[in-house]
Formats: sequence, C-alpha cells, structure tokens
Amino acid sequence: MNDTNRYIDFESKFDRNPAISVATSDENVVSGWSNIVAQILQASGKGIIAIETYQGVDAGQIIREFVKNDATIEIIDTRSLMKSQAEIKKMTFADVTDDRVFGRITRLTLNDFLSDTGLEDPGAAKVVIGPGATTAVPGAAVVVYADMPRWEIQLRQRAGQVDGLGLNNREESAAALYKRSYFVDWRVLDRHKKKVMPIADFYLESVNPDRPQMISGSELMDALAQVAARPFELVPFFDPGVWGGHWMEEVCNINSDAPNQAWCFNCVPEENSLALQFGASTIEIPSINLVFFRPRQLLGDPVRSRFGDEFPIRFDFLDTMGGENLSFQVHPMTEYMWENFGVPYTQDESYYILDAEPGAVVYLGVKDPVDPDEMQADLESAERAETSFPTDKYVNTWPARKHDHFLIPAGTPHCSGSGSMVLEISATPYIFTFKMWDWGRVGFDGTPRPINVQRGIENIQWERDTEWTGANLVNRIEPLRSGNGWREERTGLHELEFIETRRYWFSEPVDLDTGGMETGSVHVLNLVEGQEITVESPTDAFESMVIRYAETVVLPAAVGSYNIRPSGESSASEVAVVVAWVRF
Repeated sequence: MNDTNRYIDFESKFDRNPAISVATSDENVVSGWSNIVAQILQASGKGIIAIETYQGVDAGQIIREFVKNDATIEIIDTRSLMKSQAEIKKMTFADVTDDRVFGRITRLTLNDFLSDTGLEDPGAAKVVIGPGATTAVPGAAVVVYADMPRWEIQLRQRAGQVDGLGLNNREESAAALYKRSYFVDWRVLDRHKKKVMPIADFYLESVNPDRPQMISGSELMDALAQVAARPFELVPFFDPGVWGGHWMEEVCNINSDAPNQAWCFNCVPEENSLALQFGASTIEIPSINLVFFRPRQLLGDPVRSRFGDEFPIRFDFLDTMGGENLSFQVHPMTEYMWENFGVPYTQDESYYILDAEPGAVVYLGVKDPVDPDEMQADLESAERAETSFPTDKYVNTWPARKHDHFLIPAGTPHCSGSGSMVLEISATPYIFTFKMWDWGRVGFDGTPRPINVQRGIENIQWERDTEWTGANLVNRIEPLRSGNGWREERTGLHELEFIETRRYWFSEPVDLDTGGMETGSVHVLNLVEGQEITVESPTDAFESMVIRYAETVVLPAAVGSYNIRPSGESSASEVAVVVAWVRF
C-alpha cells in the first residue's frame, strides 16, 4: 500500500461491495447445504430432480451433500452423458483454434456435446446433475439452476479447479482455459441458460462454497425486474498486472498482498456480478443474467434491436500511476472482427483521464510520414527480442492531464503511458486487442505475453497520422448547454463510434433522461470529480442512490427521467460526471 492520501485529499468511501436491496424477505432465502438439500427433496416428492450447473459450479460437492442426506440415493452426473473428450476437442477445434489468444465465437449448442439428448430410462435415479440435466430428464419434478459469475470462474481456473465443458483439462494454463470458456463454453451454456432459468423452481448460488444460498426461481426473476427499473452498481473486481499502478489501492480502498492493481472491471456485465440483498441475505449472481432476462427494460428497444441481449457499453479502470506503460496495441476493424472471430462489432474505445502524474502521455496515432513496411519490420525485430521497438519514431505522444479525453476508434494504434489513471469507456468485446509491443516485458508467469504484430498491421489505419489524430481524437470538447449552476459538454466519442459521451459540471441539480425503454438507451455514469452525488427520481419511481468518487452506476432505459445533485461533502462544491449511452 502507498501512503494515505497520496492521490486524493479526502477519505475515500468507494464501495467495493455494492448490494441492491430488493423488495422481498430473506425468509425466502435458504442457506446452508443441509437446508438446501432438504428443501429440494421436499419439493420433489418422489419425482426426479434436475440440477443444471454452469461452469465453475462444484457438482461433486452438491452430489456429496445429497449423499450425506441419503447414502442410498441414485445420482447421475451428466458428465457421463457427454461425448468423448476426443470428439469434443475435434468438434470445438475450429472455434478454439491453436492460436494462443484468439478463437471464434461458437454456434454449438449443449446438445452437440451430449452423446444422447435424453435418458430413455433414468432407472432409480433421483438426481440428475450437470450441464444438460433438464435435457436428459425433460420431465423432472424439480429444476434447480446452479449458477456462477464469470470472474469467480476465472479465479477457480487459476487455482486449477475448473474443467472445460465435457473435458478433464483443468491442468491447462489459466489463459487456455479462459480462451476456451470465452469462445465456446460460456456461449454454449448461456444459450442453454436462457431456456432453463425461466422455468427453474430454484436458483442456487455457491460463490462461497461454505455458505451456499438458494431462492425460488420466481423470486429471482422478480428481483431482476426490480433491478431493471432503478439505478444500480455492479460488484467491481480488481486484478494486478505487469504494468499496474497504485492509485486504485488508495482510492478504491484495496488492502491486499498483490504487487499492484492494474485493472478494475466496474461495468462489464459479461464478467461482473450483481449482489442482490434479500433482507439480511445477499445473493451474488452473474450480472449478465439481467441482460438476458430483462433486455428491453435495461437496454431500451433501439439498443436491443441493434445488439440483442448484449450490453454494449464497458467502463473499466487502467491504473499506471506508479506503474508502467500499457502494451502498444490496436483493436480490429469491424469487418475483421466478423470475418475472423464471428463478432458483429468491435472495441471502439476512449481514455478518460481521471488522474495523471506530471509528464504523463498517451501514445495515439502514427506519425507522418511512416513507412508501414519499415514499422512492421521493427515490430517483428522487437518481437524476436533482437531490438527494442523505437516507439517514439512511429507513434505520436500527447500530454495526458486530468480530465483529458482521448478517442480511440478501432484501427488506431495506441496505449496509455505510465503515470495515468484511465477510465476506459468502450464497446464491450474487450478480449480483441492486438498487442504489437510490450516494452520487452514478461508476464507474471515469467514468459512473454502474446504479441500479434501481423494482425495489428492488418488493422492499422495509416491515414490516422499526427494532424488527423490531433484534430479528431484529442480533447474534442464541445460545449452544449448550460443552466443555473450546471453546464453540459460533448466529449466524444468519435463519429466512427456508436457511444455518445457527455460531461456535466454542476453545483446545482441537473435533470437527465434515458429516453425510456421504447425510444431510449441505457446510461452508464461515473463520478469523475467530487466526493459524492445523489441520483434521484423526480417522480419517486426509485429510491435515491448515493454515488461516490470513481464509482460507476448503470441507469436502465426504463428509468426514464432522473436527476443528479451534489451531496454530502460535495454539497457546496462543483462536481463532474461522465455519462455514456448508445447514439442512434
């Protein structure tokens, strides 16, 4: 940890564990394995129990708990119903590929993994458990959905506790396991989840395996409906990296043994969690469930019609304060994304500078003139560790100061330098980054991190030189409106990008509007200046919510009109927020 108040001059109240209170009673939550097993058995009578499990759920533990209740109980694990590992690896190779990082989004379904889509005769089996349990026994008396957030899955993959779908491969590297999950397993299981969760009798959460919790499926769906009608925060997660810094340690109240904090995903619904508070009990669920089952209320009809049940806006932190440069990289063009990875849109992004040390810079756009063949040759030489890539010869550096905003449409080479705290606002497909130069570093495992010079060169838009970049991508701040104690600015993103960002400076309340679910868009908001604001409904449609410095809040399209005002220690101060939505 760094000395207290190195980066901010007030006591941070950043909430690392935000919970969303739902209007129900914790009496409906069943806690502890023995109580959960008893409740399921009671509900089933003499019928068969189907327990669907998402990746990362310890099915073995659930089986042991049922056996504790009744040593004679007959249980079928759906792993025994899967195709052979050789068949699955062959079937999925086109999507997993042999590339170290990238694959292709699969179109496979869970039925493709099962050797038989049903059990003609389950015999004396009382419980069928695992992926595809409801497919194996479509007439089950009780259906339980056992879920797991993706960030927790990744932690378990790193600990060697998780296999790929239908495989016994947990000994593979965490990177290989994650890649298979991202391109294949999660896609397959999500398609199945969308069918099963709405009909599940119970929802089982076991993020803490010693403190499992269960609630009825109908209670969970009702909770999602409540969340989709009010502002909420996701549970952020933090991770160290080879370039990581120390700003988040102080501002986000992190006390850990990690060498630094590089990343924070604070609005990436594919990976973050939602903490739902039922009375005194809190259940942690994947936030992607809200996108799957309440897309219209959350996203708004225009956004849903364009992106389906995907959340297209990402907010995250990149901390190099006291750290090192990010890798020099470029994101693929949209047509390249579709042709190579099966994804219909790309990672256009921007860097909003929350804080910066003196001398901090952002690398952005190529210099003029640049010879592409010469630059590629120097990158390949650096990749072979023959030379160090002369970044300053080929890439522009722009001074980075607090509240600067750098726009980075796909195809623009870029990276943040050391000494910056970046709020990255981008489209969601975050894995598709082509690193071209990593400053001669190795990862925490002692091996060089993956470099993709050829892919990067194929996507660089060479006309984005010094003049074009300066005119189009650096601090395109446009004053729009103002009123008593407030003003609004457009800060980007570039016309090539689909995300609109606005900054509001205010010492008095400001009225905003998502536009409603029929014509509007979900809003994502971060407090970039000031200690605290309050988000309120002018019609008391939702309970007021306090947002503290650097926190991110999601405002579903269904919220409609809302206002923000300085509160607490910021009541007499001017504060600022950045708000993003999908432009039409």
